[in-house]
Amino acid sequence: MTVSVRVAASSANLGPGFDALGMALAMYLEVDAEVSEQTSVAASGRDAYLCGRLENNLILETVGDLLRASGRPVPGLKLTLRNDIPLGRGCGSSAAAIVAAVLLANQIGGLGWNEARLLREVTRIEGHPDNVAAALLGGVVASAMQADGEVAAVKIAAPADWQFLVAIPGSSLSTAKARGMLPAEYSKADAIFNVQRSALLMGAFAAGRGDLLRLAMQDRMHQPYRMEACPLLKALLPLSGVNGVLGVALSGAGPSVLLVLDKKTDPEEVIARARLRSEDPELEVVLTRVAEGASTSVR
Repeated sequence: MTVSVRVAASSANLGPGFDALGMALAMYLEVDAEVSEQTSVAASGRDAYLCGRLENNLILETVGDLLRASGRPVPGLKLTLRNDIPLGRGCGSSAAAIVAAVLLANQIGGLGWNEARLLREVTRIEGHPDNVAAALLGGVVASAMQADGEVAAVKIAAPADWQFLVAIPGSSLSTAKARGMLPAEYSKADAIFNVQRSALLMGAFAAGRGDLLRLAMQDRMHQPYRMEACPLLKALLPLSGVNGVLGVALSGAGPSVLLVLDKKTDPEEVIARARLRSEDPELEVVLTRVAEGASTSVR
């Protein structure tokens, strides 16, 4: 039996929706898993040398932890990975790995978890729902953790005529380091600022109001504090609301940057503008789209 899973990348926060909003992006982690006498990992694609290691392998560790916690035996696994998600760049690589692992454990262990339980487990492991909810469910997702560990989430479709670019710098930034840059407390004014824009952002997505994104993707809770470690954000923010760029925000904890374009704008022109503003010779800019939710197949 081979269990195959496919999980999309994700961009969290979308500006003001810190730890609450996320969007699935069409860059994928694909994993084939077979029960085997000996555990092995063969990886191809982005960062294959990291994805293919046996030690500190997030997928293997998570599958094992879940099976043991559920009273199931932990077999050897032969994993074949194809990865197109940049690691450590704010594109949800760890979230994709966690979602993949939970889906694999559900099948290999015969756990019978439904979507709500899957969402609860991936959020428990990740610690917050924004990336994992988007990677699991697809689309644009607003989510909230409850006191009992359950997670409420709602998915909406992004307007079909919007285009999405992810500007990916050559250097990485760990999520732990990026979270360490944030203050312990926020002012009432900053909290109101972000609540207003988060609400406006979801309304803009639902109504297809691209003209609101420049305002709705503004943030005071995390982007100002991460600006120094994410120089690409400082370079690209001035593009927001100008010449077909509807909005700009840090992708997750960074250092990548998400840009939303209207349908009439040539992405290559925006990519050229981004390169001119960036001082990173390794900058990569990817044209992508909003992805569907994670999939599982057994053969």
